Amino acid sequence: MREERRFLEMDDGVRIAVTLFVPEGPGPWPALLEARPYRKDDVTWNQTHDYRRLCQEGGYVVCRADVRGTGSSEGVAEDEYTEREHRDWLRVIDWLATQPWSTGAVGMFGKSYSGFNAIQVAMLRPPALKAIVPIFATDRRFTDDVHYGGGARRGIDILDYPLSMVAMNALPPVPALAGPGWRERWRERIERTEPWMLRWLEEQTESAYWQHGSLHGRYETIEAATLIVAGHADGYHNMAFRTFAALRSPKALLFGPWSHMSPDVSMPGPRIDHLRELIRWFDRWLKGIDNGVDREPPIRIFVRRPTPPQPDLESFRGAWRFEPAWPPERLREQVRPLSSSSVSGRRPPLDVLEIRGEVGVTGSIWCADDLPFGTPWDQRADEAFSLVYEWPPLDAELEIMGHPRVEIALSADVPIAYLSAKLCDAFPDGTSALVTRGILNLAHRDSHEHPSPLEPGRTYQVTIELDATAYVFEPGHRIRLDLAAADFPSSWPPPLPGTISVSREGSRLVLPVLEGPPPVTEAPTFGPGAPAPETRKATWRIEEDVLGRTRSVVIGHDAEEETEDGTRVSSLGGGRITVSTVDPGQAVAQGRYRYEVAWPEATVRTEATGTLRSDARTYRLELELVVLEDGREIARRRWDREIPRHLQ
Repeated sequence: MREERRFLEMDDGVRIAVTLFVPEGPGPWPALLEARPYRKDDVTWNQTHDYRRLCQEGGYVVCRADVRGTGSSEGVAEDEYTEREHRDWLRVIDWLATQPWSTGAVGMFGKSYSGFNAIQVAMLRPPALKAIVPIFATDRRFTDDVHYGGGARRGIDILDYPLSMVAMNALPPVPALAGPGWRERWRERIERTEPWMLRWLEEQTESAYWQHGSLHGRYETIEAATLIVAGHADGYHNMAFRTFAALRSPKALLFGPWSHMSPDVSMPGPRIDHLRELIRWFDRWLKGIDNGVDREPPIRIFVRRPTPPQPDLESFRGAWRFEPAWPPERLREQVRPLSSSSVSGRRPPLDVLEIRGEVGVTGSIWCADDLPFGTPWDQRADEAFSLVYEWPPLDAELEIMGHPRVEIALSADVPIAYLSAKLCDAFPDGTSALVTRGILNLAHRDSHEHPSPLEPGRTYQVTIELDATAYVFEPGHRIRLDLAAADFPSSWPPPLPGTISVSREGSRLVLPVLEGPPPVTEAPTFGPGAPAPETRKATWRIEEDVLGRTRSVVIGHDAEEETEDGTRVSSLGGGRITVSTVDPGQAVAQGRYRYEVAWPEATVRTEATGTLRSDARTYRLELELVVLEDGREIARRRWDREIPRHLQ
């Protein structure tokens, strides 16, 4: 195998930096493309092991590309998933398909960002793109991404991904690759790249901005064979069932227990060798090898069982299952009226929920990742400030698979309110484990594109679809539904104090229940993943200011490593998000993200600090970027924006 770094020129003259991993021998070979903005040569160099395996074991030319304006690619990174970026990948795919060593067949793959653009490029149907493997991606950017969920903007994420991209996008190209003009290109990047999060804050409905790059409603555009990879603890699993059901191209679904970490190293596990599954998929659709992939049951899913909840859970109990189709023939809806539940200390038929902004911390974050972003722990602390509906202990196993939903009859005394719904497993010892969740900005009850305020005092029938899941409730356990007016810090707190009144008589929990034995008795088998990873140094702390009447979540993490060529890379991120316990509209997140990269030519550092404040009407964002070379400040930029909350 040989590794080659080079530049590919685009139609506008901008050069995209790529690394090629080429097998030994004369070829020809198919090619695989992964395209990300996370700097292939330093910040994410440790993923090189995966590319080498795909090359050496799979027999593929693997191309890893830096997104325009990031890493060592030229140009300016204007935003994520732009039309200009898509045109770049169409040109790269054409180049890969027409090289002398190429068979003409190309696949795309990747986790998160590169899973997104694999889907988006496949929607454009380049002739050479025969197969894709999106890992932890989504088909609907507004409802299932790092920016918004259920019409409410994400909360604690402001301290991590958005700030990290401000800092990372200001790093220079690798001097040894860019050549003598690297500082000029660096200066252009610093001066012209705007923080992506400015636009994200402005776009508060499912506008054309979010519809761009979303597959939802346009599933017929994909012709490439598609293997969807999803994880229960990951935030991007809602596309799994709906996209699989809607695709008309060859398709399969691999749905494991994983967080937003690669399936071979994920906490929680069980972990598997997912690269072997990628090779099998691409072998079938790029090489034409009859390996049986298209004759196996297309869905392989890990069905979880009750596991004592921990924020750093090592592995779930459960088992792998084949399913031959979606939806399964044995899937039935089980309706549980709230009027049939017990609610300790409350009298039917009307339950009143106080709108408090600090409820939700035991749910951790919507998308678990390497610490400090962990899995939920015992829910009982938040249940003290929730409406809790519970049904009698089960006398037999109850298996659910799909999207549970809650249909709630409610009224509010304010025009904007949120409703969080959490389906929990109440253990015999009292432990409450989160199974799946959902949140809805009630102003978005009818439309994410055209929200409308609530009329105080009017009764509405609203539906909250909970996240995709597969779970077995065991005998002696109770099904529990928690309703709260916030999901802090995973979601930004609602703008107004007040109350929500729930009518039990008009409300119900609907569970997607599997009845009878599975149609396929054989279980999927996989190559083993890695041992449990070492937990990196991290902070996740909850703080209560009793006299100040605030609640805060504090996070922090750092990392340091050295690449094969001796480049030293370090990062540090974190901050604090705080909400008033008496006025949920008063909230603030303060964070920073820092990168430092040391090459023989220079040691560079970028640091982004940001503060997002809110009251009932407004978001106020303050950002600062500081850039240093060899300890000397060479640039400083500031942004200050006041953005109205549009029914947020």
